[in-house]
Amino acid sequence: MAEHSTASRLTTTPDADSELVDQWRLLLAKHSAVSCALEKALQDGHNIGVSEFETLDRLVDEASGSYRMSDLSQDIYLSQSALSRTVARLERDHLVERNMCTSDRRSIFVCLTDTGRALHADARKTHRAVLASTLV
Repeated sequence: MAEHSTASRLTTTPDADSELVDQWRLLLAKHSAVSCALEKALQDGHNIGVSEFETLDRLVDEASGSYRMSDLSQDIYLSQSALSRTVARLERDHLVERNMCTSDRRSIFVCLTDTGRALHADARKTHRAVLASTLV
């Protein structure tokens, strides 16, 4: 009696396989449409990209407006290097500050500035309007 590999046991029927691929492609198309609309609206209206907005949005969600960089990297969809570049751009524009942790010199905190909080409040309206118009 021949053994069946794990892969052969997990295969789907051609119809089910086609449906899965169709669902995947629909998800990719929706993601692309929403991402492009957000990028354009945020760039045109506030001179920031989606990554910058998402980083500010996470900082605002933190009650203190401060996030340990290592925790932020776990909670956001960006790679460590992409997050570092994003935070550097936000810092250059005086929207965030980076501070060393006093109790652990290896840790860095990203802190929202008043300028960053004001920009986020304005851009949030645009962000939510785009989500409302593209996700319905």
